[in-house]
Amino acid sequence: MERQHSVHSGFGEQLLAAGKAHGRLCVGIDPHRGLLEAWGLQADISGLRTFSQACVEAFAGHVALVKPQVAFFEAFGSQGYEVLEECIAALREAGTLVLADAKRGDIGSTMAGYAQAWLEPGSPLECDAVTVSPYLGFGSLAPAIELAEEHGKGLFVLAATSNPEARELQDQRNPQGVSISQQMVDAAAQRNAAQVAAGSRVGNIGVVVGATLAKPPELSALQGPVLLPGVGAQGAGPEDVARITAGVEELSFANVSRAVLAAGPDVAALRQAALAVAEELGN
Repeated sequence: MERQHSVHSGFGEQLLAAGKAHGRLCVGIDPHRGLLEAWGLQADISGLRTFSQACVEAFAGHVALVKPQVAFFEAFGSQGYEVLEECIAALREAGTLVLADAKRGDIGSTMAGYAQAWLEPGSPLECDAVTVSPYLGFGSLAPAIELAEEHGKGLFVLAATSNPEARELQDQRNPQGVSISQQMVDAAAQRNAAQVAAGSRVGNIGVVVGATLAKPPELSALQGPVLLPGVGAQGAGPEDVARITAGVEELSFANVSRAVLAAGPDVAALRQAALAVAEELGN
């Protein structure tokens, strides 16, 4: 199946088109031990492969964005990565955008190595986008940003995450009164502004903002995608997504994993659960 977007458009534009076609939903693939067992599968490579194949069959071509959680594959070592490579390739072959939830962050050549693994065309792990951590300084992401811009790939920068522990760090403010979370959003916005000035409708640098946050960062200048974890099992709902992304709705993608994956292992039930969540979100 051909991909539903031009290979010449950047990730931001591709995601925008996918959201219009399928609804603004990002479905996670989270094969942790408890979920494998709930599906009646062994917590081994065979179970991991069966789980992943069911998710691919259910979601490929039916949702805008799929987000494999790398840690749950990594837990099985090299064989787990082999299954992850198969999963990524099958989704992308079907025309579905794939976001690797790897949360990579480092400096210099090491950051460049991470970027090559997840964003370099032809890499066994090549995805359309990857999550990255800026907490060694936003500038430390430069190798990943440059490679993403070169190949039209996307990044989702952790800005204001949904875990309660994050507030102690991310809500701290500089002498100008700007929170660390807002500084990350603003830095991403600067990169996107350059892409938009060069002719893109939307930039490729997204941010992660928890849907559970009472005081989220301001997103109006971002001009890039927003990924919103925390919907469903963590307590946030469609009204929280709408509140946080008012004015930038078309670029907002709620991330839902457990509420969808609980419908497995039946493929049709998984697909219907994803479609139902997208409809509930008003997409």
